[in-house]
Amino acid sequence: MNLAEKQIKKKNLLAYSEGWISIVVNILLFGLKFWAGLVSGSVAIIADAWHTLSDSVSSVIVLIGVKVSKKPPDKDHPFGHGRAELISTLFIAFLLGWVAIHFATESIEKLKYHELANYGIVAIIVTIISVVLKEALARYAFWVGRKTGFKSMKADGWHHRTDSISSLVILVGILFGRLYWWVDGVLGLAVSVMILYSGYKIMQEAISSLLGEKADPDLIEKIKKIANSVTEMDIQVHHMRLHDYVNHKELTCHIILPKDMSLEDAHEITTQIEDRILKETLIETTIHCEPIDHASSEL
Repeated sequence: MNLAEKQIKKKNLLAYSEGWISIVVNILLFGLKFWAGLVSGSVAIIADAWHTLSDSVSSVIVLIGVKVSKKPPDKDHPFGHGRAELISTLFIAFLLGWVAIHFATESIEKLKYHELANYGIVAIIVTIISVVLKEALARYAFWVGRKTGFKSMKADGWHHRTDSISSLVILVGILFGRLYWWVDGVLGLAVSVMILYSGYKIMQEAISSLLGEKADPDLIEKIKKIANSVTEMDIQVHHMRLHDYVNHKELTCHIILPKDMSLEDAHEITTQIEDRILKETLIETTIHCEPIDHASSEL
């Protein structure tokens, strides 16, 4: 097993751990919140409970996405299945949108019929527990996302954080619910808008990655330094195109070599550059060589 394969395996294990921990914690929190919502008669807490359960569904989607993405390349998918992870991110975004619409509908009904929630000590305790646990899950998901580079981890983290924020908003409502009958419904609407916005941002990022994004300027400079360190010549790396397949990245670029250089020498230089880039960045590179006279007209 080479270094790249070891790193992919490590990333997948981290993603699996985040997914299973999220599922277990969210199911427990759903039970607590739903019970507290029934006891208090709060639509905001009941809606928040369903939001928490939807987090479990999003974690299941994450696990499926990670499982599919780690499948090796095959005849029909020569670049692997890594982008399945981005597709799972889109599913999470759509799920957040559905949850937001459900919350808004329930909240409007609450306001329409002037329903009053009877908050008590149970609602306060459960809501505080939810804020703490969901923020902890969010931070863990964001950490895993930074370690793995998986956008679905970031999406799952935002799903957790919106749940934490919505619980915090509801906690504020508990303090004022007895004074103003409309607080619970209004807070439910506020939570729905918050969730809808986070879903939109997650979807936007996933679509941008699927369409393809330009390489980071720091990475471009690093590639140039690696390439120029192989030979004393100024090979002027250009036309760089980075293709991100989540589990691995592939780079195509052009370099300039003397027009009288032998094919064997050109092959040796390009192979050394490709090997160095793979070793230092784990990016597989394909290099196109250009004679200096021809290249000067394109730069």
